[in-house]
Amino acid sequence: MKQLTALVSALVVGSSSSLLWAADAAKPESKMNVTAIVMFFIFVAVTLGITYWAAARTKSTKDFYAAGGGITGFQNGLAIAGDYMSAASFLGISAMVFAKGYDGLIYSIGFLVGWPVILFLMAEQLRNLGRYTFADIVSFRLSRVPIRTLSAMGTLFTVILYLIAQMVGAGQLIRTLFGLPYESAVVIVGVLMILYVAFGGMIATTWVQIIKAVLLLTGATFIALGALNHVGFNLEAFFRSAMEGVKASGLADHKAVVAGNKDIFAPGGLVSDPVSAISLGMALMFGTAGLPHILMRFFTVANAKEARKSVFFATGFIGYFYILTFIIGFGAVVMVAPNPQYVDAIKGTLNGGNNMAAIHMAHATGGDLFLGFISAVAFATILAVVSGLTLAGASAVSHDIYANAICGGKVDERKEIRISKFSALIIGIIAIFLGIQFEKQNVAFMVGLAFAIAASANFPILILSIYWKNLTTRGALIGGSLGLISTVTMVVLSKTVWVDVLGNKAPLFPYKDPAIFSMTLAFVGCWIFSKLDSSRQAQAERNLFDAQAVRCETGIGAAGASNH
Repeated sequence: MKQLTALVSALVVGSSSSLLWAADAAKPESKMNVTAIVMFFIFVAVTLGITYWAAARTKSTKDFYAAGGGITGFQNGLAIAGDYMSAASFLGISAMVFAKGYDGLIYSIGFLVGWPVILFLMAEQLRNLGRYTFADIVSFRLSRVPIRTLSAMGTLFTVILYLIAQMVGAGQLIRTLFGLPYESAVVIVGVLMILYVAFGGMIATTWVQIIKAVLLLTGATFIALGALNHVGFNLEAFFRSAMEGVKASGLADHKAVVAGNKDIFAPGGLVSDPVSAISLGMALMFGTAGLPHILMRFFTVANAKEARKSVFFATGFIGYFYILTFIIGFGAVVMVAPNPQYVDAIKGTLNGGNNMAAIHMAHATGGDLFLGFISAVAFATILAVVSGLTLAGASAVSHDIYANAICGGKVDERKEIRISKFSALIIGIIAIFLGIQFEKQNVAFMVGLAFAIAASANFPILILSIYWKNLTTRGALIGGSLGLISTVTMVVLSKTVWVDVLGNKAPLFPYKDPAIFSMTLAFVGCWIFSKLDSSRQAQAERNLFDAQAVRCETGIGAAGASNH
């Protein structure tokens, strides 16, 4: 367990596990932050009230999985943004820009450019073909049992990996705020997560995400404005100050930049070869289009038009957020790095590590009061994400595996909801257990691995099932399995694990990010084994493509329709 959990992926350096802060920016262990605690209780009280309200309105599977289809495009766009803008993004990208400068933008751009793919190629098709999960789309014309089983496995792998990182971060945060034992803190987070999902379903989860998105965008905006106000809103002066801040900094990362005669505004500080750059970009871009908890959100709106609106608004909110993280990162170079209050001069690091950059910026721009607000927002951020993840995992078990793979689509709605609630309970217990086990580990690699699996196992069969007539069940199963297995294998054989963890002299796989290879294997596997499949079932699946295409483009038959 210790070897496995020591993996560190370059994908999201700002894992939620780095939230070992919040009591006081300069002296993290000095005292509890009363402001943060009060805001924490207010947030929990409000969201539990929403859950109680939502529970009374959750009567059917459509209510539980898709909020009854009654969420507007604007609301859903804000909820998608809330689901997507994790604490890892807020802290991690700011930290990456702070430490590596220009190259930190590869994460901002990578996370963002997946959304045009979803907008133009997937949003309308998802809403017209599916009901509750992305497996509905893949199984529209392919064999239900094997395809839904594979899709559910991809969903559960992604969800569990994502959940562990979020649970560790949330547990550390609550422990810091309240002085509780770590185990108790993780249990509290897990219980709240189970309550939101099991009783409120998608309605409660949606509104938790909306509230979180508003709070996070507000807080990040304030920090960015504070950074720009420091230089009189003069961008030229801002970036010049950043260059001077690097030279004046006592941090090891910045000393390395100066010693190497490098420019923090020039590329090459993070990714030095084109294969790694392309592979990382592919994981970020196409992983977004394969995340199950994000794809679920397109079934909460009334029609394809609202689905497109959702992506339009979500892209705007998310793009704005990543601009803010860029400003916050360089703002920390200007305001935090030269300030002895935030720097451990002996170690040559920020107090709490580079991932504290955004948190120290909150203190530098707004003092203890604003630090408390940002601390509470970070908790809200984690809780909203884990709720969405848990609902996606529960729906994979109840809707894909139980209702469709096992019962053939003939199941009582109330029983399916009970199975989903029970699944949420089990997933919550698993998340609590693993969150406790991974307490002292850097679990950033899990977020990266989740994106790589989504890009290599989920996205290929999803996009091919929509646009390629010749995809067959056999091709999808083999291609998707190749993507899933190769992703995990390549990460284990990379330097991150094979050398740094297992102690071998040289990695068997030379790159940290496997997406360019694992995605290729998945697509090629789907293509070859579909083309080689001349069975009667394969021909019947190809013949259904035209009917699927009509529904994709028109939405005829989408409302309340059942997949074959």
